[in-house]
Amino acid sequence: MKTSNPSLTRRDFLKTASLAAGAIALPTFIPASALGGAGKAPPSERINLGLIGCGGMGTSNLNICAREPDVAVTAACDVWDARLETVTERFKGSCRGYKDYREMLQQPNLDAVIIATPPHWHALQAIAACEAGKDLYLQKPMTLHLGESLAVRNAVNRHRRICQIGTQIHASENYRRVVEMVRSGNLGPIGTVRTFNVMNQHPDGVGRVKDSQTAESLGLDWDLWCGPAPLCPFNRILARDSYNHGSWMAYSGGWTPGMAPHIIDLPVWALDLGFPLVTSSTGGRYFLQDDGDAYDHHEVLWQYPKLTMTWMSSLTNSYGFDLHGEPKPQRRLGIYFHGANGTLYANYSQFKIVPEGDKMKDCVEPPKSIPPSPGHEREWLDCIKSRQPPSCNPNYHVRVDIPILLSLLSLKLGRSIRFDPQKEWIVGDSEASKLAVPKYRPPWKFPKQYLKA
Repeated sequence: MKTSNPSLTRRDFLKTASLAAGAIALPTFIPASALGGAGKAPPSERINLGLIGCGGMGTSNLNICAREPDVAVTAACDVWDARLETVTERFKGSCRGYKDYREMLQQPNLDAVIIATPPHWHALQAIAACEAGKDLYLQKPMTLHLGESLAVRNAVNRHRRICQIGTQIHASENYRRVVEMVRSGNLGPIGTVRTFNVMNQHPDGVGRVKDSQTAESLGLDWDLWCGPAPLCPFNRILARDSYNHGSWMAYSGGWTPGMAPHIIDLPVWALDLGFPLVTSSTGGRYFLQDDGDAYDHHEVLWQYPKLTMTWMSSLTNSYGFDLHGEPKPQRRLGIYFHGANGTLYANYSQFKIVPEGDKMKDCVEPPKSIPPSPGHEREWLDCIKSRQPPSCNPNYHVRVDIPILLSLLSLKLGRSIRFDPQKEWIVGDSEASKLAVPKYRPPWKFPKQYLKA
């Protein structure tokens, strides 16, 4: 089954293929030693890997994978010439460059791809990778719309692909210890979880463009960068990196989809949370004065059976509660588990328990029961070979992704959203249901055939 993506025109194909000039005669298998690896893996065990989106996060994921002796970097794709050339030069002699991901995915000697484009591209590119028979490492946020989240999961399952979502903090030892403590029962029944991510960009935000530099002068195909999202005037601040993307709603959904996947992942994992029954959200753009349009404050309340979870995002105050540290503006985050016997609070690297009086005096620290991670990327590579799902596969991650997407919908509509976990859809709100499936900018089309499992 093919996607509804526009097909490549002959002109587009020739333009993108020209980037691979001189590389057409590359052999199907390339010795790992030629790629700077240890040269220990024979071709039959090697994973030919490509990258879609050659920015900072994508190249970091790629470099981690490329250090492994069983990985060969054979393809890279970006609509920004300079970024693409940085990767193809890094892996010169083995890596072909492409401007259009669709052409890259047609290559038969490509086994897997890292997708690290701006979030508005994730769903289409992930589904196209599945249809092309490629395994994928998909950077967070997984998607920006409820319909996209279900479609990506369903495409991965239908095409039997191995997919890891790029929430690499899931691999940390600290998160493992928190999960073990929460599951031990030492905290007692947990009725409330509070999560937050804060920073201070006041008053200028990410800034304003003060020159007339064009995308063409930078070697950037702006129409293809915008893709299925609205085509806005070129803004080099928006284009620069994922940090800046968070200031524009259409291309990122704001900072909540950018950071909450790392943070609410911990309570979803520790408490084995399903989908929230009710999602209520409020906030807006109150103070920042930059070129963006996303909220600078966002508050969310999720109702689960016998549990509520909250989220706070602020871009104009960076107070971090017990995790504050030195009193100066910086990005801070945290998770609080409030139990009948005590409270556990944590961030990426530490956790602390505050007992309720002497209710935890007889508690014993739980043994280490969750094995160490080999690394988020290495786990994915191992799963490509074993064909076992990695820890952050979409069947798990929809439980992280969908609450975030429901919060954006609640913020947009100004009302609570009710969700049926069995039907996996919004109930009692036809407008919200309609908005949950995005309308892409023509000629791009949302692949509705993947909405059903």
